[in-house]
Amino acid sequence: MNTARLELVSFKTCPYVQRAAIVLHEKAVPFEITYIDQTKKPDWFLKISPLGKVPLLKVDDTVLFESAAIVEYLDEVYPPQLHPADALRRAHNRAWIEFSSTILTAQIQMLLSQDHASFDAATVRFHELLDRLEAEVGEGPYFNGAKLALVDCAFAPFFLRTTIMEPYLELGVFTQRPRIQAWSKALIARDTVQRAVVPHYAEVLIDSWRARAPLGRELFAGRRS
Repeated sequence: MNTARLELVSFKTCPYVQRAAIVLHEKAVPFEITYIDQTKKPDWFLKISPLGKVPLLKVDDTVLFESAAIVEYLDEVYPPQLHPADALRRAHNRAWIEFSSTILTAQIQMLLSQDHASFDAATVRFHELLDRLEAEVGEGPYFNGAKLALVDCAFAPFFLRTTIMEPYLELGVFTQRPRIQAWSKALIARDTVQRAVVPHYAEVLIDSWRARAPLGRELFAGRRS
């Protein structure tokens, strides 16, 4: 069995490091995690991160970057394998993992809107992506059916943060999207997903967007429902 020392490096609300943490928890692999201030990245971090981005995974003295590369490595080295065994299904899952990054980016861009007109336009795009995802998801409970896969680990952080923000934003993310709603609930209910985030994650997440987003204080002034 691989006995390398594993250390994740990221910031507290990063959804991409949460993907790796979920995978590690699913495989019951011990690891450490170091959080940095994303607004004041320390010199030691910049020296080992080729792109100055998070997350990183330190495998003993080797540094891996980019979340896709990190989770692929973890799935190859530590059992049980979460990617489908079938090559076509595996490629299909990889494509939808990329989609999960696209919808996360769309959500972040929406929250970083400078004004209401930009926010409304970004919301339209966000809903288009949600509709496309709803059309793809099957009967569940997971993306491929009964068995959890890497693609589920990729979407779980998105669903967790979306569920936390929805009472504030009231975007109707799950309205008339029953498959996404059921999938989201199944993922968030997993102990491995809950353990992949910091304590009091909902509060930490909302506070970060209140401070970071141009419209943050208005958007997250208080729960509307």
